[in-house]
Amino acid sequence: MVEIKTDSALNRNFSFLDVAKGFVPKILDASRVISESREIPPRLASEMAEEGLFRLYIPKSVGGFEIDYLEFLELVAVIAEADGSVGWCFNQNNVLSTLSAFMPKELAQEIWSDPTVVLSNGPPVSPTAVSVEGGYRLSGRWNFSSGSRHAKWVVALSPIKGRVLEDGESPEMRNMMIPKEEVEFIDTWDVNGLRGTGSFSFTAKDLFVPESHSFIEGGPPREEGPIYLIPKSLLFCSGFATTALGVARGALNDVIQLSSAKTPQEQELLRKQPFVQREIGQAEAIWRSAKLYLRDSAEAVWESAVKERIIPLERRINLRLSSTHAIREAVKVADIAYSLSGATAIFETSPIQRRMQDVKVIAQQIQGRMSHYDT
Repeated sequence: MVEIKTDSALNRNFSFLDVAKGFVPKILDASRVISESREIPPRLASEMAEEGLFRLYIPKSVGGFEIDYLEFLELVAVIAEADGSVGWCFNQNNVLSTLSAFMPKELAQEIWSDPTVVLSNGPPVSPTAVSVEGGYRLSGRWNFSSGSRHAKWVVALSPIKGRVLEDGESPEMRNMMIPKEEVEFIDTWDVNGLRGTGSFSFTAKDLFVPESHSFIEGGPPREEGPIYLIPKSLLFCSGFATTALGVARGALNDVIQLSSAKTPQEQELLRKQPFVQREIGQAEAIWRSAKLYLRDSAEAVWESAVKERIIPLERRINLRLSSTHAIREAVKVADIAYSLSGATAIFETSPIQRRMQDVKVIAQQIQGRMSHYDT
């Protein structure tokens, strides 16, 4: 187990890439269980947390590893290639933890004093928070809370009734940090892809949240690390694009392996058939092109964050565009893999079937919307 302590990243003498690769066999073995149970198995999630895999974007000052952006995307790719749901949660939970660099340090230290803490959140649905003595009374609903089953705290974003920002118009939005057991989860996650993310909804009704457990959304980071200069929206979209490419890579690898073993009726091995070779070649080209475009855009954003400490609008737009493009292209790759697999891929036991469903669900999420090409 990786030892976790304050300023843990300063003397790191191991590779998180090796740690992630070490989990691949376990994740592959659990893939069907992950889908059927709609969660990362508790033991697997605990082991990942114990190895520090959910503390990667947490500041060193509060016991995190604060790894760099490009290294993190490599890890997402490795894990997502093994299983899309685990890759999705890995990205979601880590990116969300960058809030630790924006909240008061005392709150961050309180939450992450437990080295296995994982955060979950969800888009708010008409929540409201009323200011009272010592804190707020919170009511509302939040959907799509990925990783909710292995999380220990939830983040509930809500406007504060009667408060506006300095512009006199925008409502004051606060992140409310709440122990998971204080909210009620609703099982809404009956889906056909990314089933293992357990993206349930949660609700709160007149829940008291101490002032000390809240902070304003959108303020400047408390920490100096360049990763905290990249907007969360870009961290999310590039991470989920990497997840999609990882899933597509897994599907492509699966069909390549299948083509060496499957012989359709009265024909030769799939891999010897020209049309199969052509389709796999095209899929490989689509995948590599999308990956390189995303990588190039991510490198440009990271360079700006590190060297200039400001990210030009053009580079932000390019990362958003390359992320959406990668997700859409990943669907094409998975579709080719699924089609080439024939009837083999229609069964629930088929990993290609699961990967196909996973990548299509990723494309249905906000990060994969075609409207991003417009903006």
